[in-house]
Amino acid sequence: MGEMTCVSPIDGAIVAQRAWATLPECERAIDGAVAAADAWRKTPLEERRAKTSALIDAVVAKKATLADELTLQMGRPRRYTEGEIGGFEDRGRRMLELAEAALAPYVPPDKDGFVRRVERVPVGPVLVLAPWNYPWLTAVNTIVPALVAGNPVVLKHSDQTPLVADRLLEAAKEADLPEGVFQIVHANHDHVARMVADRRLGFVAFTGSVCGGRTVAQAALASSFVGVGLELGGNDPAYVAADADFDFTVENLVDGAFFNSGQSCCAVERIYVHADLFDRFVEAFTKLTGEYVLGDPRDAETTLGPVVRKRNARAIQQQVDKAVAAGARPLLDAATFAGVERGAPYLAPQVLVDVRDDMAIMKEETFGPVVGIARVADDAEALKRMNCSHYGLTASVWTTDLERAETLAADLETGTVFMNRCDALDPDLAWVGVKDSGRGCTLSPMGYEQLTRPKSIHFRRRG
Repeated sequence: MGEMTCVSPIDGAIVAQRAWATLPECERAIDGAVAAADAWRKTPLEERRAKTSALIDAVVAKKATLADELTLQMGRPRRYTEGEIGGFEDRGRRMLELAEAALAPYVPPDKDGFVRRVERVPVGPVLVLAPWNYPWLTAVNTIVPALVAGNPVVLKHSDQTPLVADRLLEAAKEADLPEGVFQIVHANHDHVARMVADRRLGFVAFTGSVCGGRTVAQAALASSFVGVGLELGGNDPAYVAADADFDFTVENLVDGAFFNSGQSCCAVERIYVHADLFDRFVEAFTKLTGEYVLGDPRDAETTLGPVVRKRNARAIQQQVDKAVAAGARPLLDAATFAGVERGAPYLAPQVLVDVRDDMAIMKEETFGPVVGIARVADDAEALKRMNCSHYGLTASVWTTDLERAETLAADLETGTVFMNRCDALDPDLAWVGVKDSGRGCTLSPMGYEQLTRPKSIHFRRRG
């Protein structure tokens, strides 16, 4: 079967090598989950919560080490990677807190002579297919509620972040989860497709590209009607209204566009600015972007690391080059960022103006440190252009007028509408996409719905 190799974007060094799982090994993982399902389902909720909480404890106890490993695997500056482990804990703990109410049965009004309720029962083994860009945060969205709801979990992580899967397995063992309740596989695409099509699964949670999501959905549909949750891409817009808190807006939108080198499904990729602020905004935004320090992410002063792979850097640059050839104007000189001397995948940030909505840079997911900025005349034009996309993950409105934000939010075609923030998740709120940004829901009480199924109890008393 050969080996899977994780190469660090920092310097091309090999971080980890793992043997690819054979197809029988993948099937045995599902066998183990199926064997564990009944006992885990019957384990009291408080015990399931306690063991899942212990798994979270075991992860957090190694925060510094895990942050080091995360930087090596995907290149985010070390100054930021502990924050992801903190987010893992925050989301996991909140989903534990929400479990009792989310999993409680619905009891309709009394009806004489009847016992009636709707229970929420686990769907069965859950296959989690997690990505590399936020490997801890995306995984926790499904793993914690799946376990707490009574489902065994099989995790297949990206081959760019295999150590995350390994550490989660270690944490599960430290938490004394029963055999088969949490397992990992390092599997290739063909074997993953075979796993997705296994009729014994109760649910498949995939986070990744639109293309990957279609492949997963087709594999599931080809063999069974297993539930599929798809968290896919984005080309997320922001609108800067004329009354925006200017300095606050510039600072937060620069961060929303370039944090993690723009490698976020909800990164801000296109900004529409009211004409009254446009020139001033572009100048301030470009100046602040130019202050990023591109370099080795292990260095304390580095604020922008490499993108994940050389081929990703090439694809991002090609998209920029096509936009420029079509008339877009770049505002930053890559040569002013010392880190570019390292070569791909060290990619300097770029700000583009004179962009049109028919350019790929404004239509497709770039997943890199690039943003396009366009002038709009009013709220109506901003709304129309923000919705002019086949993606619909998030959109942000920057204004001091709550009524303006509410009016725009009512018509924005996205799963989340932000006011005066972006590129963020709140575990109390549903994380969901529309259009090509996906199907299904994670986080919030609603995040438990796709990991359980309703079961109606309809008893009539006799005698």
